[in-house]
Amino acid sequence: MKAILMTAAGNVDVLQPREIAKPELPSPHHLRVRLAAAGVNPVDTKLRSKPAYYLGQLPAILGCDGAGFVEEAGSAVTRFKPGDAVYFCNGGLGGNLGDEPGCYAEYTTLHEEYCAAKPANLSLEDSAALPLVLITVWEALIERANLQAGQAILIHAAAGGVGHIAVQLAHHLGANIAATVGDEKKVGLVHGLGAEKIIEYRAQDFVQETLDWTGGKGADVVFDTVGGETFLRSLNAVRVGGKLVTLLSTPLSLADTQLARLRNLSLCYELMLTPQVMKLHDERIRQRKILEQCAQLVEAGRLGVLVSHRLPLDQAGLAHRMIEAGGMIGKVVLTMGVQSLPAPGDLSCAGCGT
Repeated sequence: MKAILMTAAGNVDVLQPREIAKPELPSPHHLRVRLAAAGVNPVDTKLRSKPAYYLGQLPAILGCDGAGFVEEAGSAVTRFKPGDAVYFCNGGLGGNLGDEPGCYAEYTTLHEEYCAAKPANLSLEDSAALPLVLITVWEALIERANLQAGQAILIHAAAGGVGHIAVQLAHHLGANIAATVGDEKKVGLVHGLGAEKIIEYRAQDFVQETLDWTGGKGADVVFDTVGGETFLRSLNAVRVGGKLVTLLSTPLSLADTQLARLRNLSLCYELMLTPQVMKLHDERIRQRKILEQCAQLVEAGRLGVLVSHRLPLDQAGLAHRMIEAGGMIGKVVLTMGVQSLPAPGDLSCAGCGT
């Protein structure tokens, strides 16, 4: 089969197309999936440049997100059969080829309990863009922040891969949404997804804008997908007793922690990869159930995905360059040609009607 192997840590040149053997089923509970597409996420670029979880175990196949057809089911599998269309977040963390391979390949294997039926109204390519961001946003907004109807939330980088899903889920939950974007061309998109207050952070002070929007109180919840200085400034955009949820490591100084304590803030961290890294089987089943719940929301028109770029598998390096350049709108997927690609169009969000 064709695969993109990460041969060493480094720049995009370490991603090399190779012909390797099709993976065998590791257990009677596993599936082999013929992949139609792999979602590309910022974590892929970080693991390529600096492996974090499986040091020295190379070559590896990156790519946590995938969608495709079940080609073979192990003898103990009860949830799927050959031909079923599925999507999932599994593997791709840099381990060697026998340890949960990633999705930058024509085939992969995974335990049946970590796999969900894809949304019926989405293509396989669009479905491949969703799993990691769906689980991330669900855990951040529902499990960490306990976001409620009527609460005010500020979502950073709202046109990005995680951000545009967060806006939709917050809207579904009935929250009042403010969102930061990098330029004017993203304003209409994010407003159409459900944000009522759009802040162009390069031209506007998002802290002051948030305070003005909330009558001086600050947001009940701030969802930080950027980190660094954005995270630190967000401490002043959260109301007293509010919650700041971040996806990044935080550069907190003593003064920052004292400010958070003075304001009685809850600082919450979200890393959806934890169950896979720590091999927590039951937690991975819980995450698969999130994908099943989100598939229902997609099918009901409550959630959708914007895939801004579809590239063939052998252009994985280009996909990484695009993400590392920043300013992405929506998601990037790598396609394997298993089904015909949708015709290219404008920046529309598949499944959400915008």
